[in-house]
Amino acid sequence: MKITVLGPAHPYRGGLASIMQIMARTYMRQGHQVTIETFTLQYPSILFPGKSQTVSTPAPDDLKIMRSVNTVNPFNWWRVGRRLRRERPDFILLKYWTPFMAPAFGSIARLARRNGHTKVLCQIDNVEPHESHFVDHSFNRYFLDSVDGFVYMSEQVHGELKAYTSAPALFSPHPLFENFGTRVSREEAVRQLKLDPDERYVLFFGLIRDYKGLDILLDAWAKLKSAGKMKGVKLIVAGEFYTPQGPYLKQIHDLGLDGEVVMRDCFIPDSEVKYYFSLADCVVQPYKSATQSGVTQIAYQFSTPMIVTDVGGLKEIVPDGRVGYVCAPNADAVADAVGRIYAPGVLERFAENCHEERKRFSWDKMCERILEVYDQVKEK
Repeated sequence: MKITVLGPAHPYRGGLASIMQIMARTYMRQGHQVTIETFTLQYPSILFPGKSQTVSTPAPDDLKIMRSVNTVNPFNWWRVGRRLRRERPDFILLKYWTPFMAPAFGSIARLARRNGHTKVLCQIDNVEPHESHFVDHSFNRYFLDSVDGFVYMSEQVHGELKAYTSAPALFSPHPLFENFGTRVSREEAVRQLKLDPDERYVLFFGLIRDYKGLDILLDAWAKLKSAGKMKGVKLIVAGEFYTPQGPYLKQIHDLGLDGEVVMRDCFIPDSEVKYYFSLADCVVQPYKSATQSGVTQIAYQFSTPMIVTDVGGLKEIVPDGRVGYVCAPNADAVADAVGRIYAPGVLERFAENCHEERKRFSWDKMCERILEVYDQVKEK
C-alpha cells in the first residue's frame, strides 16, 4: 500500500519522532511504500517550554522524510492537504497528542480524504491534555471528526475518545523503544555518566512537568532518608524542565536532599538513554495524572523494574508485584513502594519478569492493529 505518516520525525527530537520513524520502518519492512511528512514549524518558539525542538544529527538515510507542515499557517494546511489529495495514499497515519495540533491536522485530513480514496487513521496518545486550556474541547472535536479510525494505548484514552466520536477504535499497547539500543554493563554506565560506582541509583526520567509528580518523589525520598533507609542509594533526576525549575530546587534544599539528588537537568539524547536505564536499580513514575507513558516502555526495553502510580493507564502496562509496584500518588505510598522494592531478591525477580513481559509489546502488533482499523473503514 501507499502510506503517508504525518507527525514528528527528524530533525525533531524526542519519543514521538522515534515512534513515527519506527512505524514507517515497520511498514516498509512489510513491503509498503511509506513517506513521512513532518514539520517546517512544530511549535512557535514562544510556546515551546524547552531549549530546542530539533537535533543536529544527520537524517536517517533509510527513510523518506519531507518537511512540509507549518502548524500555524492555514495556507500551508491547504497546500499540503490538496497535495495529499492528489497523491492518493491509501491512508494517512497521524500521531495526536495535543489539541494544539488539531487545526493543522484536522484541516489537512479533511482536504486529503476528499478524493474518496484516502482514509485518515490516528495513533492517539491523549484526548484530554494534561495541562488544559479553554479551546481544548472545540479543537479536539475539529480534529477527531476528521479521522476514520483510531488505535489507542490505554482504556482511559478510549473512554475519552468515545465522548467525541463513534469511529472504529482498537487497542494496542505502547511498543518498546528499540531505537535506544540494549542494556550495557553497570560498569560502563557508571563510567559514561561519570557517577560513583559505589553508590546505587533510583531513576526519575523524562521531560519534567508538574503532573509527573517529581515533588511527590522528593517528599518520599526525604521520608525514606529520615527513616534511615536508602543508605548508599541516590536519586537521579534526568530530563529537561518544561516547568519552572526553581520550586523543585528549593524543595530539594528545604528537605535537606542537596547531596542525595543527582540532577541531570537537560534533554537526554537517544545515545545516552541506555546508560541511565542500565545503571538504575528501578525507575519511579510518581505521576499525578497519566494516560500511558513511553518511560515504562523504555524500562521494559532494558528490563528495569518500575514503580508507577495508580493513575490513567499505567497499571494496565505495569502488573503490580510482577515487574514493579503500583501505588497511590502520594509521598507515603511512593516511599513505601521504594522501600519494598529494595527487599532482598525483589529487584532481581522483577528484572527477570520484565524480560518476559516485554514480549507483549511489539511494533509489528501495533502496525497490524492499524491495518485492522484500515480494513474496517476502507469500504465506508
